[in-house]
Amino acid sequence: MKTAALLLCCVSLSAQTKPAAAQKSAFDKATLESYLRHVELWLPQVNIKIDDAKPSTIMPGFFEVWVHASYNGAVKDFEYFVSKDGHNVLKGDVFDINRSPFQSNIDQLKTSTAPGFGPAGAPVTIVVFSDFQCPYCKEESQILRNNVATTFKDKVRVYFKDFPLDSIHPWAHTAAIAGRCVYRQNPATFWDFFDWAYDNQTQITPENLSGKIQEFATQKSLDGLQLGRCIDTKATEAEVVASVAEGHALQVSATPTMFLNGRKLEGGVPWQSIEPLINLELEHQTKAAQVDEKCCEVTIPKLVK
Repeated sequence: MKTAALLLCCVSLSAQTKPAAAQKSAFDKATLESYLRHVELWLPQVNIKIDDAKPSTIMPGFFEVWVHASYNGAVKDFEYFVSKDGHNVLKGDVFDINRSPFQSNIDQLKTSTAPGFGPAGAPVTIVVFSDFQCPYCKEESQILRNNVATTFKDKVRVYFKDFPLDSIHPWAHTAAIAGRCVYRQNPATFWDFFDWAYDNQTQITPENLSGKIQEFATQKSLDGLQLGRCIDTKATEAEVVASVAEGHALQVSATPTMFLNGRKLEGGVPWQSIEPLINLELEHQTKAAQVDEKCCEVTIPKLVK
């Protein structure tokens, strides 16, 4: 009996002192990749690259981790937030109630060197990431250049950003380089190139692109030799690459993608949707200005104002 009791006691103590299972950490890239493949249902053929974790500026106490998924030349970027202990992974938008809900996008959009039209300082800004070979971008370009430019000519400024989809559009990257070369030679003529590229989209091929651009240069009295040299040497490719990188940081994965005062609008958006969105934003800006004016004003009532 004593022996049995001693054995039972030993078994009980052994069970109590059994080491806990090792805790996994999302800071381990292999662990995180395996977990996210299960969550997102990514196929085995999808290549995953995970950046090093960095302290988040918008989620105190968390780290931000960018994950890049690629397949057949196409790339899509995802942002996740990991808790300090590596146990919790968050995905989603983060809002600061005291700032624009789209402030993170606004802070990342760089327009100082981007072609633009419309009044500087307009209450509404549209930044469009586009591809000269994309048929949906062609439709959107007509809305921006006609409807928006006419209806809101003194209230909206539009900026263009290159985002050629190289994996499916063989001449889009070269056209983007050419557009930046035109802009470098004569900024105002860029929008003529913009209109021309979309108007002639169905006639352009990788083989005839160079010749057609020279025809355009002649029509617009550009220096064709200088333009050709700029394109052939890829003198503006770094600008295109930077624009694409900016798009990836904003999780752009389709063209056209627009940012209306920072609000992300993916895919072709019809005029019937864009017009009320702009009006809504204008109304919001007016109300916000009124609140700002009155928030810190002390008034004393009197008979005559």
